[in-house]
Amino acid sequence: MTMPKLIRLYIRNVLIGFGISAIFVAALIAFDVAGLRHLMLGSSAGWMAIAMMWFANGIVFAGVQFGLAVMALRERDDTPRGGTRAPLATRIPAPVRANSATPRVRR
Repeated sequence: MTMPKLIRLYIRNVLIGFGISAIFVAALIAFDVAGLRHLMLGSSAGWMAIAMMWFANGIVFAGVQFGLAVMALRERDDTPRGGTRAPLATRIPAPVRANSATPRVRR
């Protein structure tokens, strides 16, 4: 039994998203952004902070990755959409009736 294409697409993009998250968290730690390396590696529970940051960013990156993949699945529709190519506006002036009496405004 094979897996449906959409499930394979989802799993592949989730793995890509969590891979990007691992690279992102590694870069945060390597460049010591906001002193995170010192905080995480200097604590006995630093591994938990790294795991939580990887997981939370993985959810975000996986969602974005899957969204991009789904939007890229659109089908091209090159058929004419109907309507005419005639311009909507014309340069023929339209007659307008103007009244000479203006309404009075009470003050």
